Order: sequence, then structure tokens, then C-alpha cells
Amino acid sequence: MLLSSLSRLESIIDAETAALAAHDLREQDEFNRRKSQSLVELARLGRAVDGTQLSPPEIDCLERLRGKLRRNHELLGIQLRAMQEVSDIVSTMIQSAESDGTYSAALRFQE
Repeated sequence: MLLSSLSRLESIIDAETAALAAHDLREQDEFNRRKSQSLVELARLGRAVDGTQLSPPEIDCLERLRGKLRRNHELLGIQLRAMQEVSDIVSTMIQSAESDGTYSAALRFQE
């Protein structure tokens, strides 16, 4: 049961990582929903599983999943930083468009 849940999560992470690497964010909501479901399932199983009694295939899957989660985390961080940069640019452009320049630091230094 645990191994099948871990394998499902691994396939979700693989698909999301591939999409992130391709800069394809169209399915991000679906990936988030599926990861949340998987985490709920693993949390329930985790209460019933003794961590000291994991089988070698379960341990291997957990270690493989850890590496894949690190890569996924890295790509998500890149996407978030890129979105933040775009947001900052748009915000600056809006502020510039709405400003009449009265309180602009750039204008004060030009005087």
C-alpha cells in the first residue's frame, strides 16, 4: 500500500518536473491538487506504518523521491522568482504611469 502511494506521488512529481522544465504551467493547478491528495494519503498511511519496518523497495522509492523532490523544488523556485520579477516590473510600470513625477527621487537628483 505504501509503495503504491509513493509510486503515485513519484509519477506526479515526474510529470510536474517535466512541465516545469518545459516552462509549461498550464497544468499547475492539477499538479497541486494531485500532490495534495497524495500527501493526505501518505499522512494517513504514515500513522499506520512503522518507519523502522520499511521494506528495501519502500526505502529505495523514498530515496529516489527525495532526489526528485529536490529537483522539483529547484524548478518551482526558478518559476516563482521569474514570476516575482515580472510582477515587480509590471508594478513599477503601473506606478510610473500613475505618477506625475512630483515625488520621484530621480527628478530630485536631476535638479
